[in-house]
Amino acid sequence: MSNIVLEHRQCLIAGDGELPVKMAMSAKENGFETICISLSSDNVKELKKNCSKVVSFGPGQVDSIKKFLIDEKIKQLTFLGKVSKTMLIKRPKLEKTAIMLLKEMKKLNDDAIMLKIIEQMENIGITILDQTIFIKNLMVQKGVLTKTRPSASQSEDIEYGFKIAKQMGGLDIGQSVVMKDRMIMAIEAIEGTDKCIKRGAKLAKRKNAVVVKVSKPAQDKRFDIPAVGLKTIKTMKRYGANVLALESGETIIVNQEKMVDYANKHNMVIVAL
Repeated sequence: MSNIVLEHRQCLIAGDGELPVKMAMSAKENGFETICISLSSDNVKELKKNCSKVVSFGPGQVDSIKKFLIDEKIKQLTFLGKVSKTMLIKRPKLEKTAIMLLKEMKKLNDDAIMLKIIEQMENIGITILDQTIFIKNLMVQKGVLTKTRPSASQSEDIEYGFKIAKQMGGLDIGQSVVMKDRMIMAIEAIEGTDKCIKRGAKLAKRKNAVVVKVSKPAQDKRFDIPAVGLKTIKTMKRYGANVLALESGETIIVNQEKMVDYANKHNMVIVAL
């Protein structure tokens, strides 16, 4: 993948959040044209500013998406943004191929679903790119990012939480855990990181909760690289979690400067291991 020659015309399949916009902006700045298939409505306005074409489909419209890709003669594609199973529930339009794939699958964990979708794309001659190709500058580097450093007890929670999160990632359950006093308050499941933080911090009595987010042990970088942003740190502040620990070189931070400024203002900790 590292030696791949990039096509001038790129396709982006965009889920929720700022990451798809960041990718489209970077591609545009570097002279690439981006065609976008939007699976979410929350970032369409910004995507239209940076993509030559934006079309909307539901995640279950596999046949329509494949036809669009063939018609547009797309050869390379990047998946970016959160596309959770809850999105499929909210926009349940399932076309023939999606129904067939769901019936074939023995389990509906995120990795299994994405690998099936990638297989469908590869069958029509499309290469799925590493998610970081256009946004490598957003990968967090090792060290304490904030003015405040983790205390000894917080460091213990981080160390324990890191091990638990890795095990959960290996089972493809989630990539985040919320800790307090060496006890697990919450493990991320279908609800996503922010709601996991809310649930875990409430159980921690809204005080001194530690959030740990890591990559899966066998992370497929074509999809689901862990990412955090300003919304993450604001959710933590709102519910009383004050330490965020990330896996360095494996986690994307959107708007790192704004995140760190916000954390410093509220005496919070961000550290990459």
